[in-house]
Parts: sequence; structure tokens; C-alpha cells
Amino acid sequence: MIDCLLLAGSPNTGPLKEVSPVEHEALIPLGDACMVEYVIKALRASGCVGRIVVVGPEAIRRLPGAAGVEVFEPAGGLMDNVAAGLKHFEAPENVLVATADIPLLTPEAVRDFVRRCGDRRADIYYPVVRDEVVERRYPGGRRTYVRLSDGRFTGGSLVLFRPAVFDRCRAMAQKFALHRKNPLKLAAIVGPVFVLRFLLRRLSLADAEKRVTSLFGVTGRAVVSGYPELAVDVDKPEDYALVCALGPFNRTN
Repeated sequence: MIDCLLLAGSPNTGPLKEVSPVEHEALIPLGDACMVEYVIKALRASGCVGRIVVVGPEAIRRLPGAAGVEVFEPAGGLMDNVAAGLKHFEAPENVLVATADIPLLTPEAVRDFVRRCGDRRADIYYPVVRDEVVERRYPGGRRTYVRLSDGRFTGGSLVLFRPAVFDRCRAMAQKFALHRKNPLKLAAIVGPVFVLRFLLRRLSLADAEKRVTSLFGVTGRAVVSGYPELAVDVDKPEDYALVCALGPFNRTN
């Protein structure tokens, strides 16, 4: 079993304000539950997640689907919330970090990702999903893809990492998080040679993995997942409309 940090502190001050007036995105209703409840259920049902620590609004404690999780108030931005959440773990070897905006998450997707992390000797494991996998299952959605020599990939919203390396790579992680939807800006962070190879489509997934993890000063692995639900995050009204169209959301029982 692995402990999980669930990030649910994003205020609902962006585009999703159009679909719901609630104060935090994690509390946006989908069917008979809130987005965060679907993520919690999938994590629990995976059979490989133990303790769940949520960094998010106090209102999450009162949600039927959140019974038993530990909830702590947000501390600010993304990296601030990660730091705040990690304080509530007692020096674990690894922590699974998830975000509250992936309501299509399934137990199978969680299990598969953790299994693919293997012996967990690397510091960070990050899932990526091929474009054809996403489009086959969820056609019509607008995702951000990076074109590499061995395919087009989008990132997933789970990360498995060693908390001991967080302080070492926090500043760089903040930059990557800020530009996570802009492939060219991400490429610019890692240097002109990297940018040139990227533009010429001579950059492979393995090349990107090596360069990015060297910048972070850690060992990292990109985990190619066959589960597109890892990559379908809800951060725009059209994303919300997409997941609503996929069927009734009544999985909290």
C-alpha cells in the first residue's frame, strides 16, 4: 500500500466559474457528487492506496464520498500545497500525488500506474499517454500534446515520487507546473539544443526524460500508460461538458 496526497485546493476563479459558483474547483458537482469524490473513490478502490491526505477546503470533510480522508487547508499555489501536504506524512519512502480534477479516474488506471513504477528505485515517476489512446476513448476533447520522434504524448495527473527530493526540485517543478500547457515554453526552459531537436522532431521520449530529470537533479521515469482517464483533467467548460456527456456520474455509492 502507498500513501496518497490529493491536491484539491485550486480556487474556482478561472473558466470553470461558468459551470458552477462553488469556491473551489474540487467541489464542482458532477451528477450526484463533487469532482473530488470520484477521485477519492477510484484511489480507495484501487487496492494499492492506503492513507489519503487531502489539501483542500474544509468543506471536503462533509462530503459523503470523502469520509475517512484527512483534510488540511490549502497553503497557496501548487508547490505550496504539495509542501503543506507532505508535512503530514512521517518520512514515507514514496507518496502518490493526485489532483482532484480527474473525475474519470478508475481503480484500474491507478493500479496499472503503480505497477508500472516497478521497483520504485527512481525518485519520480510521471505518466504519459499517447494521443491515439486518448482520442480513441474520448474523441473531441482538447488536450495539450507534445510531439516527439516516437509519438505524441500528453501528461497524466498522477505522480509517484520520493518526498525526500521535493525541496531539491521545488523551484524547477514550479516552472514546469506554470507552463505545463505550453510545450514550447517547457522546451525553452531546458535549453536551445533541446528546443532545436524538439522542433526538428528528433527528440524521443527517452531523451526528454533524461534531460528533464537532469535539470531537476533527480532520477525520473516517464511511464507510458494505456489509461486515457489519467490525462482527462477538467479545467475548462468544454472539459466539463465532455465528462458530463460520458454518462451518469453516480459512482459514489
